[in-house]
Amino acid sequence: MDVRTIADPLPLAKTLIACRSITPVDAGVLDAAQTALERIGFRARRLKFGEVDNLYARFGEAAPNFCFAGHLDVVPPGGGWTSDPFAPEVRDGKLYGRGAADMKTAIAAMIAATENYLAGARPKGSISFLITCDEEGRGVDGTKAVLPARAAAGERFDHCLVGEPTSEQRVGDMIKNGRRGSLNVVIAMTGKQGHVAYPQRALNPVTPLLETLHALKARKLDDGSPGFDPSNLEITSIDVGNPAHNVIPREASARLNIRFNMNHTGEDLFAWVKETAEAAAAKAGVQCSLSISSQSVPFYTEPGPFTDLIVAAAREAFGITPALATTGGTSDARYIKDYCPVAELGLSNQTAHMVDEHCSVDDLRALARCYEAVLRRYFA
Repeated sequence: MDVRTIADPLPLAKTLIACRSITPVDAGVLDAAQTALERIGFRARRLKFGEVDNLYARFGEAAPNFCFAGHLDVVPPGGGWTSDPFAPEVRDGKLYGRGAADMKTAIAAMIAATENYLAGARPKGSISFLITCDEEGRGVDGTKAVLPARAAAGERFDHCLVGEPTSEQRVGDMIKNGRRGSLNVVIAMTGKQGHVAYPQRALNPVTPLLETLHALKARKLDDGSPGFDPSNLEITSIDVGNPAHNVIPREASARLNIRFNMNHTGEDLFAWVKETAEAAAAKAGVQCSLSISSQSVPFYTEPGPFTDLIVAAAREAFGITPALATTGGTSDARYIKDYCPVAELGLSNQTAHMVDEHCSVDDLRALARCYEAVLRRYFA
């Protein structure tokens, strides 16, 4: 019997999707994953930080330690679903439910792949799973907290594969070997309210705010870096809240996001934004304050033997050669990169976070075969 047909990821995927695990509540989803892993010989432990529960499981003691990582929390489902988002349903060869793309299915595929691999071999090393319920939220009590805790306990990670949905046109066409950093900044200007007919008696905060935004957008941040597109700044909101045409407002604010490559750090970019805003505020005689609403660091894994191995496994499972890319949003790989080389490979991201989120059942099974091929090649 072909060992790859022993474990089907679909039943476990349905079990995981049925858990209403909206960040940071696990709603039994970690229990389901832990049961599945312990059944095939993993030693599992739960690690709770704040209100977030996390799962770490390992098979074997020796090095190298290959880690599968991902999250079982999901975003709120929203309204307008064709079927209950937490009652998984297969229709026309597609599995519907919240987490069907991002990324309960990938965890199910990883576990099924590991079961199939262990049915015919024993790794010359260890296999581990790092699963959190805090990726879709603040992201501070999940992977970010588990990694230093396990490192302090003597755990070492040699390589990691994250199951985020990376595929674009068809499953297996893209591997993420890096992600851009992200910086969200709020700029607030405070002047003095007054009548528009007497501007000398007021201080208009809108003018220096617009000057600041113009100066920020005018700067070319870079021409890109190896594996990355050029960094980009986008203004996402300008807020004044002034309903009157004849009143100079007291306050004005703006929000912006910078997606940046390895040429920058969030700290350096924030310092530049702050300096630019404060100069414009001082010139206009208004007050200025800035804050960071969120920040994510970039990561990049150089193409080499590890990425070559994943590319070969994807080619074996999907019949195509995936591209290496650094596009898209952020993920927990930004924390893992401080402990070992990391890459991401998962299902299509086309319906992630959407109403009627779904994936192809055939793609799910192919992904499990791909993850199994990764294990075979890694421990060959």
